[in-house]
Order: sequence, then C-alpha cells, then structure tokens
Amino acid sequence: MTTAATRRRARLRALLAGTECLHPASVYDPLSARIAEDIGFELGMFAGSTASLAVLGAPDLILVTLTEFAEQCRRIGRAAPDLPVLVDADHGYGNALNAMRTVQEVEAAGIAAATIEDTLLPRPYGAAKPQLVPREEGLGKIRAALAARDDPAFLVVARTGAAQIAGLEEAIARARAYEAAGADALFFTGVRTRAQLAAIAEATRLPLILGSVEGELADRALLAAHRVRIALQGHQPIAAAAQAVHATLRALRDGVKPSDLPGLPPPGFLARLMREERYAAWTRDFLGGG
Repeated sequence: MTTAATRRRARLRALLAGTECLHPASVYDPLSARIAEDIGFELGMFAGSTASLAVLGAPDLILVTLTEFAEQCRRIGRAAPDLPVLVDADHGYGNALNAMRTVQEVEAAGIAAATIEDTLLPRPYGAAKPQLVPREEGLGKIRAALAARDDPAFLVVARTGAAQIAGLEEAIARARAYEAAGADALFFTGVRTRAQLAAIAEATRLPLILGSVEGELADRALLAAHRVRIALQGHQPIAAAAQAVHATLRALRDGVKPSDLPGLPPPGFLARLMREERYAAWTRDFLGGG
C-alpha cells in the first residue's frame, strides 16, 4: 500500500522533473504547514533557522537536536498530508554516520526530502567566517545519506555553500561529485549572478535549488531555463507571526478589549484550519455523539 509520505515524495520528484521554478512556502509548525496546503502551495520548506526559532526561540547556531527537529517534522507532516516538505537537515547533525541517522529519522517522520550540506558546523571556536568540510567528507555524507533511506522515493539533496566560501570552481567540483554519488538534486547557496548560475547549469545535470534569488537572479523564467526547480524566498511567515503575536499581546497589556483587537481572523477561520467538521464527524462516528 502506498503511504501518504510516498505520495508526497512522488509529487516532489514530479516537480523536480518539470520545467517550472517554484517558490516553496516557508513552514515551521502544523498550522503554518496546513495553511500552505490550503492555499495551494506545491511545496513546503522547513529550514534550520525556523526550526531553531520555533522550537527554542534561539538564533540559527545549530542548537536544535536531531530528536527535536525530527519531532517537529513529524508534526508538520501529520497536519498537512498532501504537502511535500523539503527540510534543511544542516550538516546531518554530525559526521557521515550521523547523517545516516538524520535521514532515517526525517524519512520516518514523513518528510519528502532533506538537504545535507558541506559547511563545517557548528562553527569552530575562533572561526570568523564559514568554512567547508573537506570535499571527500562532504561526499561521504551524501553517500551515507543515500544508503540510509528506506523508501527509495525519499530524496537526498546535496547542499553546498562553496560558491561563496571557496569560489565557483570548487562549488562545481563538489556538485559534480555529489551528482556522481547519486544525489537527487543540488542545492546551492551564495550564487549571486547569472554567469555563476549559467556555469553551474552547464556543468551539472540534476535539478537545481537555490537558497536565495535576489538582484539579477530574481526572474523565475530565467531560473527555470537554467534548470532551477526550487528557489527560496526567505522565511517571512514565522517573522510575521511573531510580530502579530507581539502586537496582540501588547494591545491586551495596554488595555485594549479582546473584542476591539485588530488583525483577528474572521469567523470560521480557525474552525477550518483545525478541521473542526472532520473532528465532529469522528466524534459522531466513534464516540456516539449523536
């Protein structure tokens, strides 16, 4: 029997095999994922930075544990059964064997795809700038991640920041090695120009994902023509949610009546979001509620 998770993974594979460039919804908890699903986003993205903020209220310093991250993944997948979610699994939470465990956990949580990156994380003592692990170590993590998956539909995405840290030539060399190892897609951060993107597209064959698209790269037709299938736009939803909570609590603290608060959802919004009708039907069917 095909599971919901496998169906989500098949949808993501179809998106990567297509011809369009998509902007994913930045999600961070069950409600945000369900909203993205209801709006019609084809894909969700759960980033390490939003995980750190949602789980710990902390900056993105690799403080969230794999257990915490995987459990939040599980909550997201359960709440939005039709939304494929790509997760930022950072450096795999350790060495290549840790990367294996990471893939096992997020796959079991129902996630469609995970990125494993070659940045040296957490940042070592005294390091003023980001660093890369040796190319062979990064390759070992991708090979280990691929070996760890149980569902062949689960996608392992090789991520590199080499374009910004070590230059375009090294980024391409790493991407080619990850591609040869069997990665399902390539994720690049630090790509800033059309020339860089053209060189990457020419040198590789896999679907491409970009961590940011600003300036001259902010053109979805251009990105699609260079085999970019997913382009991140940042993680504004969690920031907007934090601002809304702050404004509401501040207003209440200042004496505004609950009935006079601005920005509250219209009647029925939360009921739809909570799938209240579905739970009412289950109550009738299984609890004899009338």
